[in-house]
Amino acid sequence: MALGDILRSFPTPAAVAVGLTWDGRSLWVTDIGADTIEQISPRTGVVQHSIAAPGTNGRGLTWDGRTVWLADEAANLLYQVNPRDGAILHSIPAPSAFVRGVSWDGRTIWTSDTVLNTLDQLDPTDGAVLRTLAVAAIGAIEDHTWDGRTLWVSDANTDRIFQVSPRDGSIIQSFAGPATGPGGLAFDGRTLFHVDRDDDLIYQLSLQ
Repeated sequence: MALGDILRSFPTPAAVAVGLTWDGRSLWVTDIGADTIEQISPRTGVVQHSIAAPGTNGRGLTWDGRTVWLADEAANLLYQVNPRDGAILHSIPAPSAFVRGVSWDGRTIWTSDTVLNTLDQLDPTDGAVLRTLAVAAIGAIEDHTWDGRTLWVSDANTDRIFQVSPRDGSIIQSFAGPATGPGGLAFDGRTLFHVDRDDDLIYQLSLQ
């Protein structure tokens, strides 16, 4: 098994799936077409639970151990959402105008800007920018996820997935995505889940 090999795939239930995150047992996906956030089976993609997304352009998703965070590009906000009923618990300003990706590192939030190709580390209480990393080697960051040590980033221009150092934004390694519309990423502790916007599939990918 090599880095980026497809372990399996299944159809996404979302009309227009973009964001993806892992809560320890299930996947959550953003449906930008229906303005919903759906909890789905990581084996079949069957919807287990669905909540209304705040805003009208929900993109990246992340799980902080208790709640879901959603990046809304139109509102330029990051929403903390109750996964049971979709209630907004908290919101903070996005650090730039084209934030699509969001991830949780256990203490802080990381966002990505698809035009500036930057990764910003934020204080989740007020959105204060702690650090900004320029990732010049990537053409258009679509989403990213945290694996406990590094960030994995999907590039909409090159259709590649990059492992990025959170210290300086340098590229550690990369591999070709499974299709042509790289979207949301989620790390389950061992493998990478990836949603592709062109073929409407969720892929489980090897990180070996």
